[in-house]
Amino acid sequence: MAKINPLIALPPILFAGLAGLFIFGMGREDAQQLPSSQIGRDAPSLAAVTPLGDLAPLSDEMLRTGGVKLVNYWASWCAPCRVEHPQLETLAQEGVTIYGVNYKDEAPAAQKFLAEMGNPYAAIGQDEPGRTALEWGVYGVPETYILTSDGKIAYRFAGPITVEIMEKYIKPEIAKAGE
Repeated sequence: MAKINPLIALPPILFAGLAGLFIFGMGREDAQQLPSSQIGRDAPSLAAVTPLGDLAPLSDEMLRTGGVKLVNYWASWCAPCRVEHPQLETLAQEGVTIYGVNYKDEAPAAQKFLAEMGNPYAAIGQDEPGRTALEWGVYGVPETYILTSDGKIAYRFAGPITVEIMEKYIKPEIAKAGE
């Protein structure tokens, strides 16, 4: 009787494993969302951010006091940041405190962006070298973090906040962070 090589079974086993991973990935609630290791941790320091012109400067203490707040990383050169900006304006008008961190941008361009689009930020800082963003785990802009009243990261959203995303994810997560 001929012996069967066990390597013959390897391709179907590998295929089944890959298919299982794809099915699992498609079944996630939001397949577009990237995981974050920062959830539940204290927000990293903003000590390295610098003021942006004469706008209200962002301080590290602001993250750790007061109610629920958003920290939004953005840049004037970022097209998706323009898409999400009206939603940030809406949230600010509804009383949500939003702090902005201008990422790898030149101050005059950032100020022109805000003059043109409006300024939803209660305070703002500039992270021109991008070092603070690395500590926060920012993949790219725009990226928004929801912080609890004591400065812990409750939720992270990578990408532009659309009206649908604001209603489906951001507002419920703000409410949950306030509990």
